[in-house]
Amino acid sequence: MCIGIPGQIVERQADGSAKVDVCGVQRDVNLTLVGDAVVGQWVLVHVGFAMSIIDEAEARDTLDALQNMFEVEPDVGALLYGEERR
Repeated sequence: MCIGIPGQIVERQADGSAKVDVCGVQRDVNLTLVGDAVVGQWVLVHVGFAMSIIDEAEARDTLDALQNMFEVEPDVGALLYGEERR
């Protein structure tokens, strides 16, 4: 199963990547597939690539669903919060 995690772009890099915030953890994400994404926009991230731009409501709904999953399946925490919260 593949899961995309919503994150908000907080900083664009000159090389086409970005810092993306996912639940307080900033990750390096390649933006090649979403082209003109800008700081403040939400993207759906899978294995280090932004797969699509999504709106904030969809991002928050997805994060809520993933956080609910985390309550019953702790391994989801690594996706949301990084390895330190496993």
